[in-house]
Amino acid sequence: MRESRATLDLAVDRQCGFRKMESQMEKKNHLGALGALGLSLVSVVAGCGGGTSEVTVIAAGSYHTCAVVGGGVRCWGANFSGQLGNNSTTQSAVPVQVEGLTAGVTALDADWQDSCAVVNGEAQCWGAYYGNLSYVPAHVEGLTMGVTAVAAGESHTCVLVNGGVQCWGNNQMGQLGNNSINPGSKVPVQVDGLTTGVTAIAAGRSHTCAVVNGGVQCWGGNSDGQLGNTSIAQDMYSGSKVPVQVEGLTSGVTAIAASLWNTCAVVDGGVQCWGANYYGQLGNNSTTKSAVPVQAEGLTTGATAIAVGATHSCAVVDNAVQCWGENPDGELGNDSTTDSTVPVQVLLQ
Repeated sequence: MRESRATLDLAVDRQCGFRKMESQMEKKNHLGALGALGLSLVSVVAGCGGGTSEVTVIAAGSYHTCAVVGGGVRCWGANFSGQLGNNSTTQSAVPVQVEGLTAGVTALDADWQDSCAVVNGEAQCWGAYYGNLSYVPAHVEGLTMGVTAVAAGESHTCVLVNGGVQCWGNNQMGQLGNNSINPGSKVPVQVDGLTTGVTAIAAGRSHTCAVVNGGVQCWGGNSDGQLGNTSIAQDMYSGSKVPVQVEGLTSGVTAIAASLWNTCAVVDGGVQCWGANYYGQLGNNSTTKSAVPVQAEGLTTGATAIAVGATHSCAVVDNAVQCWGENPDGELGNDSTTDSTVPVQVLLQ
C-alpha cells in the first residue's frame, strides 16, 4: 500500500541477518520493524555464522518487514496476524525464517497484516488477508504458475501472471478491477481488459495501477485523483471499477509505485506523480492535489526506481536517492525534520 518498495543488493551474513544496509532508514521502529537497531545503518543480528548471501528484494508492511535472502524469505517486526510466516503470532526484532520458503522466491510484497511472495512462479501468502488466515505460507487458488510480481494494498492483493493481472480481497471501491463493486473475493479474479502486455503493478490503499505496453492504467478509489484520469471522485467509495488510462502516460513508463492516495511513475527517466499532495509528496513545489501526472521538480532524467510512502516519496536518480514530502521522523534522510515539496538529496553514508 503505502510503504516503500525497492530492490536492494546487499551483503548479508547467512546466519546473522542484515550486516549493513547502505541507506538511511529514517522510520519509526515500532514493534521491531527495522530490526535490532532502527535508524541509519541497520544491523540486524540473528545468530552468527559465516558466508554471505544476496538480498534481492525487500518489502515493508505497516509494522513488519520481509526480505528475500539467498532465494528464501525472512521477516521481522509485528506478528499479530502471523504476517512473519513462522507459524506463530510472536513479534520479532530480528529476522525469522518464513516456514517453507528457503529457495525459489523471486518477488515479495507486504501490507498491514499479511505478506505474499512469488515462489517458483506461484503465489503464496501468509497472515490475514480478506477472510483468509494462515500463520505459514498458503497457496493462492489458481496461481500455481506464471506469476512474476505481486502487489499488496491495504485489504486487496494483485499479481502479474502471464502478462495479465488478477486481484483478490476487498472490493468496496472497485480495487479488484473486475467491473464490480462488492462483494470482495477470496480468490483471484481477472482485471477487466488486462490479460496481456502488463510489465509492472502497484497497489495503494484502495487503488491499483499497472504498466501496460509502456503506459499506465489505474482502477479503484479516486478520492484524491490517484487514478490520474483528470477526475476526482465525490467520495471515497466512488472511483472506477475497471482500468482507466492515466492522462498523458501512454508510453515510456518503466516503474510505478502507489501509496494511500497517490501514485508515482518513472517516465523516460523522469519522475511524475499524481493524487494526494497534502505534504508535497508529488514533488512539484506545491501542496495541491492533482488528478493528472505532474513533474517532480528537477527529476527529468536519470531516475531508475521509485518508492512511495504514506506521505512521502523517494526515487533512485543517477545512483543516488532523492526524497520529498512529509518529514517529521526524518524520512527524507537529509538530516532534517522539515517537510519538503521538492526532491532533496538523501545523505547516504
